[in-house]
Amino acid sequence: MKALLIGGTGNISLPITLKLIKQGWEVTLLNRGSRNDLVPGARYITCDARDEQAVKKETAGLTFDVVAQFIAFHPQEVERDIRLFTGKTRQYIFISTASAYIKPPRNPVITDASPLSNPYWQYSRDKIACEQMLNAARDEANFPVTIVRPSHTYGMGALPLSIHGHKGNWQVIQRVLNRQPVLIPGDGTSLWTVTWADDFADAFIGLMGNDHAIGEAVHITSDEALTWNQIHRLLAEALNRPFLPCHVPSDILAQAKDYDFTGPLLGDKANCAVFDNSKIKRLVPGFTAKTRFDQGLKMSLDYIMNTPDKQVEDPEFDRFCDRVVQIMRKAEEEVAAL
Repeated sequence: MKALLIGGTGNISLPITLKLIKQGWEVTLLNRGSRNDLVPGARYITCDARDEQAVKKETAGLTFDVVAQFIAFHPQEVERDIRLFTGKTRQYIFISTASAYIKPPRNPVITDASPLSNPYWQYSRDKIACEQMLNAARDEANFPVTIVRPSHTYGMGALPLSIHGHKGNWQVIQRVLNRQPVLIPGDGTSLWTVTWADDFADAFIGLMGNDHAIGEAVHITSDEALTWNQIHRLLAEALNRPFLPCHVPSDILAQAKDYDFTGPLLGDKANCAVFDNSKIKRLVPGFTAKTRFDQGLKMSLDYIMNTPDKQVEDPEFDRFCDRVVQIMRKAEEEVAAL
């Protein structure tokens, strides 16, 4: 079986690439080549995926069983892919997002058929527009699309925390290590589903070359939902530190001028996200996410603590957190005095 992965070395796609090679797939990666040293055994097409003429030239005469698109975010990018890969692949898999589901949710459990609408986040609206374009190509020209919607998928060095700065998660870890309060949206009791990237990869590979998946849209998540309080408490326990939350209303955090929290919070993490996974289990018999969050957390955290490149300090975000903590404590004192 031959697969072309556009991207192929990211948080979600790297475990897929490695597992496909191990299973004997003929894997070609189309990307800029900056991380291809992580995937020995793959073939490479090194070019800008947004350059249609370059991709057309590099893929001339090639056909694939599966083309998987991991790095398209706008309708014009999938429109380009439809032109490039019509007649050249038996299946085109597009990575969308579970944040496309209607916000706020209308039902406590999200199904694959839940409406798509996100007034808070342009990223999600662009993914919805991509889905609509692909579905039109499916209906009008029999384009063999499968749409996959990940929720919060994490792996080595990519912890699923509620709030962080522009430089990633390390400053949150530092605050826990230093016994400083960490910001948690709302009262921390909304449920959030996290999925270990290797588990996601098993389900994704089960969709590849799967005739029953063509024309379908499906999310892939674990069945484990935790509150943000649980997620951050488990982080503190893994670091052998006390759990020191500072709960902040999400709509207040969304007012921050230096951080774009509106989409990621009001359009995603501030909402409960519990998923019905019956469809992916029907399409991929035997699939279940096997890695509990406490297990994945420890593996990812161990990697971060032993990888200096992942330990990027963010003093600006640290000061932002301190200021918000100060504001919330003052508010608590003033309310208590009423």
